Amino acid sequence: MKKNKNEIVEYVNSLENYQGYVQFSHRAIDKDRDIFYEDKKVEVKDEDGFIYEAHFCNETQSISIKQINSSWLVSTTDISKVDQNDTQEYISDIENFNYKIKMAQIWEEKEDELCADMPVMKLKKVVFAGFLKGESK
Repeated sequence: MKKNKNEIVEYVNSLENYQGYVQFSHRAIDKDRDIFYEDKKVEVKDEDGFIYEAHFCNETQSISIKQINSSWLVSTTDISKVDQNDTQEYISDIENFNYKIKMAQIWEEKEDELCADMPVMKLKKVVFAGFLKGESK
């Protein structure tokens, strides 16, 4: 789904019970304004710059927002059935942010000509899957 600048701000602010973050075009991520975790309500303001990208998730859905030319592309992925073995945790480089970033690998079965056309699992994409309380850098 594509949205314009005003629509994307409204969409982000309409998200309830999601964790995530927003990266603006004109400044670094501010952990107090741009990162939403635990029970912090998602609320961003329309600024001089624009939302360059954003990632949100709850227990069943991951949302990716990317700015492309004059529009924003919103992509949703079902993460409800992602196996724990298909997730990775990463330490954030944001100062005094004591959470790890969790990413989920989404795999799909495809026939592969290099494997006698047998079905093999291929990585389709990696999506944001939330924050985990943990050590900062």
